[in-house]
Amino acid sequence: MPQFAYRALNSNGRQVRGKLSANNESDLVQKLQATGLMLVDSKTVKDSKIAFGGGLVAREKIQFFVHLEQLQAAGVPLIDSLNDIRDSADTPKLRDLTSNIISDVSGGMPLSEAFTKHPRVFGDLYSSLIAAGEESGKLTESFAHLVHHVKWEDAIRTRIIKAVRYPVVVLIIISGMLMFMMGFVVPGIVEFLKSNGQKLPPVTEALIATSDFVVHYWWTMLLTPVLVIGAITALVRLSDRFRYAFSCTVLRLPVLGDLISKLAISRFAHFFAVMFQSGVPILQCLETAQRVVTNVCLEEAMRVVRQQVQNGEPLSSAMRNSGQFPSLVCRMVKIGEDSGNLGGVMDNVTGFYDKDVDEAIDGMIGMIEPAMTVISGVIMGWIVVGVMGPIYDSLGKLGA
Repeated sequence: MPQFAYRALNSNGRQVRGKLSANNESDLVQKLQATGLMLVDSKTVKDSKIAFGGGLVAREKIQFFVHLEQLQAAGVPLIDSLNDIRDSADTPKLRDLTSNIISDVSGGMPLSEAFTKHPRVFGDLYSSLIAAGEESGKLTESFAHLVHHVKWEDAIRTRIIKAVRYPVVVLIIISGMLMFMMGFVVPGIVEFLKSNGQKLPPVTEALIATSDFVVHYWWTMLLTPVLVIGAITALVRLSDRFRYAFSCTVLRLPVLGDLISKLAISRFAHFFAVMFQSGVPILQCLETAQRVVTNVCLEEAMRVVRQQVQNGEPLSSAMRNSGQFPSLVCRMVKIGEDSGNLGGVMDNVTGFYDKDVDEAIDGMIGMIEPAMTVISGVIMGWIVVGVMGPIYDSLGKLGA
């Protein structure tokens, strides 16, 4: 179905621009009229995937669901709420997305089903929560849960960036310093040392060999990490066995493995809590929560948990049997099952592990900083000893 870029007028005479999928221009006119717009002009867009290929940023999603929550709480009909969001949208992407949702909902499609047509913007959790709200008549609560979810998801993304950015920046600085010293500073001094014809100590010989390697084969230092990462990525995509083994190995890494495990448990507990509190059946909660865990080893453990729950096993026992959940989490889930407050307990698990993740990230950064300082000191010390030793020997011979 082609997509049209249109210019239209709303009921207040305000000009609205956007993109909408339609069979032809007559179909476009009918769809716009159904949403209270009068077409002024339009043109076809060659690639209809461009509009939503990049998704929405967190701020736009929060704006979208906050408006829906407030308008629904005030008793405004859903179509009118969506029209208001479309007309007040700050970005063309949000406006075009809302226009397509309005078109689908106006045609009789449930809002949850309209969301499923945009999987790159709204994942399974969004459509599941909306569907639960439609069935229970509590759409306002579903929108409130989604606002909470988007804010949490954005906070998690910020934590991950924080965990990755600092080590990468420090590593780049250390590597750049090493290549500069070995590629430009050391070769000049080496020429002076060789011109004296004196016998060089082993530490200086090693420094010269390293400098020669950097000068002549610097490209291998840049290419090797790329090739290794590319090979691992290709094997992860092509081989299920390697992907599983690699995921389990990552979990056993010191510091990083513990951080990945805590992030995964936090995501699992959050998705489960949000969906369970919205009235989604427990098996569907487990299925969706399983898909959001990016580590294959943990995903397999959660698949086992879901299968055992489906067979009648309590969730706490199934989690304990998987061997991937800490005993604290299993005990808290057991308390939630006994008290009938499983969703609230999962919220507590999320909050606990969110703080734990923050502490783990701060601890990792605190460990990396002195480690990088020591590495820098060792490199500089090696260069100083390797260069200054022969220079002092030369000066000593001249003085003699």
